[in-house]
Amino acid sequence: MNSKNNDEDIMESIRVPTGIPGFDEICEGGLLRNRTYLLSGTSGAGKTIFGLQYLYNGITKYGENAIYIATEERPEQVRETVKAFGWDFEALEEEGKLAILDACSTKIGVPSHEKYVDVRPFDMRSMMDQVIAMQEDIDAKRALVDGTTSIGFYLNDPAKIRIELLKLSTTLEILGLTSLMTCEVIDQNAVSRFGVESFVTEGTIMMYSTRAESLRVRSIEMYKMRGSNHSQSIHPYDITAAGIVVHPHEEIYTA
Repeated sequence: MNSKNNDEDIMESIRVPTGIPGFDEICEGGLLRNRTYLLSGTSGAGKTIFGLQYLYNGITKYGENAIYIATEERPEQVRETVKAFGWDFEALEEEGKLAILDACSTKIGVPSHEKYVDVRPFDMRSMMDQVIAMQEDIDAKRALVDGTTSIGFYLNDPAKIRIELLKLSTTLEILGLTSLMTCEVIDQNAVSRFGVESFVTEGTIMMYSTRAESLRVRSIEMYKMRGSNHSQSIHPYDITAAGIVVHPHEEIYTA
C-alpha cells in the first residue's frame, strides 16, 4: 500500500466538515475531530446560527448526531428561529438524532418541560452529567455550547471561568464530541469576553460584523487552529435564507 496515500486517508478521516458553504475550504476541509473550538464575535454576527447550522449539517449530511446546550435562549425559541432556515429540529429530536439541554430556564426562573434540563442556576458537575447522559442516549458526535458568556458572568472570576470551561471542554472531547462554544465580545478586537476562553479550546473562529458607511459587512476568520494549517485571511460571509455562506476566495481588507 502506498504510504503517502495512507497518510492522506488518515488526515482526511480526522476532519469533521461543518457543511457550511465555503467555511471548510478555509480550514483544510473541516475541524479536527474530538476537539473544542471557541466561536467568538459581537452580538448579531451570527454565532448561534453558525453553531446550529454545524449541528444540523452534521445530522442531515454526515450522519452525526448532536447535542445542543442552550444557556442563553430557551429551546422553544431556538426551534422557532431555525424554522426560518428550513431546519426542523423537533423532527430530529423525535428521531433521536438531536438532544437539547435547557440550561436557560432555571437561570431566569421559568418552568421547563424539556426532556433534559439543568435544574440549578449553574452547576458544571450537573451540566456535565447531563451531557454524558445525552451522549449515551443518542451516540452524539457533535455539540454546541451556546454560550460561555452567561457561564462567565455567573462565575465572575477569570480563574474560575478558565477552570470550569476547561472541565467542560475536556469532558466534551473525552466523550468523542467535536464541539463549538460561543462567546460574545463587545470589542471587535477582543478574542474573548473574559480573556481566558481561548486558552481552554483547540481553536478560535472569529466572526465580525462591522458597519461600512450605510452597509453592515460580516466577515469570518480562522484565528487559531492547533494541529492544522488554515487560511490567514479574513473572509466575507452572508446570512441567507438557507443559513451562513462563506466566500473563501474573497478577502476583507482592514486598515
